[in-house]
Amino acid sequence: MTVMAHDGGERGAGSLLSRMQHGLFVLLTGIGLARALTTGAALAPVLLGVTLLLGWYAAGLALARRTDTNLAIWWLLGLTAVWLGLVLVSSEFVWVAVSLWLLAGHFLRVPWAIAYTIAVLVIVIASQQHGRPWTSAMIMGPAVGALFSLALSLGQHRLVRDGIERQRLVDALMAAQAESETLHAELASAQRESGALAERTRLSRDIHDGLAQSFSSILLTARGAREATPETLARALRQVETSAQEGLDESRRVVSALAPRDLTDTGLTAALHRTLDSLSQSTGIDATLHVDGDVTSLPTTVEVALLRVAQGALANVRQHARAGRVVVTLTGADDSVRLDIVDDGRGFDPSHAPEATPDLTLGGYGLRASRERLRDLGGGLDVESRPGDGTALTAYLPLGGVRS
Repeated sequence: MTVMAHDGGERGAGSLLSRMQHGLFVLLTGIGLARALTTGAALAPVLLGVTLLLGWYAAGLALARRTDTNLAIWWLLGLTAVWLGLVLVSSEFVWVAVSLWLLAGHFLRVPWAIAYTIAVLVIVIASQQHGRPWTSAMIMGPAVGALFSLALSLGQHRLVRDGIERQRLVDALMAAQAESETLHAELASAQRESGALAERTRLSRDIHDGLAQSFSSILLTARGAREATPETLARALRQVETSAQEGLDESRRVVSALAPRDLTDTGLTAALHRTLDSLSQSTGIDATLHVDGDVTSLPTTVEVALLRVAQGALANVRQHARAGRVVVTLTGADDSVRLDIVDDGRGFDPSHAPEATPDLTLGGYGLRASRERLRDLGGGLDVESRPGDGTALTAYLPLGGVRS
């Protein structure tokens, strides 16, 4: 029930009650005017007072957009002064005090609102005396009206304030939701970028462990065939053709993001056999595969990882180890699988392994890529070697009781 609002939120939250306040004020003023005219009050002072009262109230409506609390208080005091003048002309205007009490609860702090209410109540009670003896009704009636009006005004004011606070909370929630959606979009973008980076890393490993090894085999075979006899040359050309075909097929599967060609049809054990046979045919190294336990139903990701590790390790044997024999052992258990590759080559110092150098001729990228590939699946890679005493490589992966 406001005439002047402290902020736009209060005008919105209490607009209906404000209109009711305006209507009540006009109604009480009209009743006072009618009763004053019927009781023989002087017409000119009554009309002048009513005009001033309604005009001052209308001025408050015009100033309702202002947020100056002091201005609102002075407006209320001015309205009270005009009303007091009307009461002195005719006591029939005394009940306009109900609207004044309602306004006091809105514009004044509680202690001042109570003091103002008591002051207006005294005026209301005094205006009824007119030389008559005092009765309890003359006091209790106005007092109950004052108390009810003030309580109603304070309650309405609290209701408006609560509405404003709720709206602020809703606005804050909407802003937080919008910010959350923005952060979610940024997170999704970051995840996509991270996924793209992971995919590029995976493809680089596949290219190194598959295509690069095929190219390396072709290169070594071609170099060895420079001084070959017609018989060995024909065998070398067949090896080159086989390696080139494998590389071509592998490149197609890398592009399609499928499993290595060796695994597509026959599984890990057969793929390891073919890899070792190719090594023996191209280098003369005695290559042997041992299988221990159940390795027939490994998850595809595990098979791919172990095959890539084996291809990288055997490529290093081919290029650097100068080995005469290599033994590969594939061991399957209920909850893990292990791949051991042991050669009798010249060995190296693992503490000086060039893992940080992506140089294919050194094999450093392959060792690093193998470790990363296994680590991504929860496994690891151990290397034991020393110069002149061969190399033992162990790759292990957990299965967690899940098989394909």
